[in-house]
Amino acid sequence: MLYYIFRFLEQYDIPGAHIWSYVSFRSLLALIMSLLISAWFGEIFIKLMKRRNIAETARDPSIDPFGVEKKGVPTMGGIIIMVAILVPVILLGRMRNIYLLLMIVTTVWLGLLGFLDDYKKIFQKDKEGLKGKYKIVGQVSIGFIVGLVLWLSPDAVVRESLTTPQQAESGAVVKHRQEAVKSLQTTIPFYKNHNLNYSDIMSFCGQHKTAAGWVLFVLMTILVVTAVSNGANLNDGMDGMCAGNSAIIGAALLLLTYVSGHIVYAAYFDIMYIPGSQELVVFLSAFIGAMIGFLWYNAYPAQVFMGDTGSLMIGGIIGVCAVIIHKELLLPLLCGIFFIESLSVIIQTQFFKLMKTRGKRVRVFRSTPIHDNFRRLDSQLDSTSKYLLKGWPHHPFHESKITVRFWITTIILAALTIITLKIR
Repeated sequence: MLYYIFRFLEQYDIPGAHIWSYVSFRSLLALIMSLLISAWFGEIFIKLMKRRNIAETARDPSIDPFGVEKKGVPTMGGIIIMVAILVPVILLGRMRNIYLLLMIVTTVWLGLLGFLDDYKKIFQKDKEGLKGKYKIVGQVSIGFIVGLVLWLSPDAVVRESLTTPQQAESGAVVKHRQEAVKSLQTTIPFYKNHNLNYSDIMSFCGQHKTAAGWVLFVLMTILVVTAVSNGANLNDGMDGMCAGNSAIIGAALLLLTYVSGHIVYAAYFDIMYIPGSQELVVFLSAFIGAMIGFLWYNAYPAQVFMGDTGSLMIGGIIGVCAVIIHKELLLPLLCGIFFIESLSVIIQTQFFKLMKTRGKRVRVFRSTPIHDNFRRLDSQLDSTSKYLLKGWPHHPFHESKITVRFWITTIILAALTIITLKIR
């Protein structure tokens, strides 16, 4: 909104109006604004929730030994995050940009999905919340919409890189095609001049391989959005855990997005140039600011929890952004913590079911998601079950230590993700 106002004033030579055309200026402004909004609105939100007695009930002590401390803490703090993201983006972003619109729709869609889940838990006293199948339907739906728009929209195009060998010592020169085209290519980590083309995978479809490739791309988008959204949801189990990890992941995505939306840097790193994706830098700046601002209240001891309103939304934002900049294959590395959290739950449940069919009660971990394994006390374990990793770790940790160590791990993974730009 402000972008268009100042661009209009620019033609009248209003001093300083031209600065609003710079993505760097609007991004920094979005970061600051989202921080201030989350800090200001967060305090108001917490007081309102406490006044209406909308708070966390005591958690199961067999899972969370510190759960007693969390009773009475307001939840549904994802609303704070949503407001802190959307207000700066609407004010500072170019609202005609297809990628920015997709990010806004994703934020609202998954935020509302999480809100419905929290609403059932708090107001309807249903501990299970929204049924899993309805969550999956909501996640699959937004993934389908995003994939379909990227397929059909004439604005969702890329300029693929061309590498020209040179006889000089400089080696090769990377340029981009003059025309922007629809592309089914995605970056393969660590491999230079090698992109994965979804249509090549579907080459067995003959003359219909391009259409089949787009169908595969839509399915991949659905998988990415659903997987990352659920991973973030599972990671949200300790004070500051999900918010801190997401801020770090958002910072890495911001750098990848800036490079993809800058034709000079895209050529330097030999990756696809995506016109218009620079507006995602404004969105991600607001996202990072909202995460850090939320940590003001969510760091241990938490004054508010994000709930599914926040965690489902956060994961969806990360997944959709990665798909837009054609870096979805980097997510298993960048979102390694989310991936491990999900994998631990799958291993625990499937292995337990397998052993149960053989008349045995055997579990792999003390508790899942994996972060719960590090705080579970031996005295709280099921005496009728055998645990393969009962001695790991040797003693439980306080959740603040677990949270910081997970942050450190995510920083390392984010650094490795960024390094893949050069190690290709």
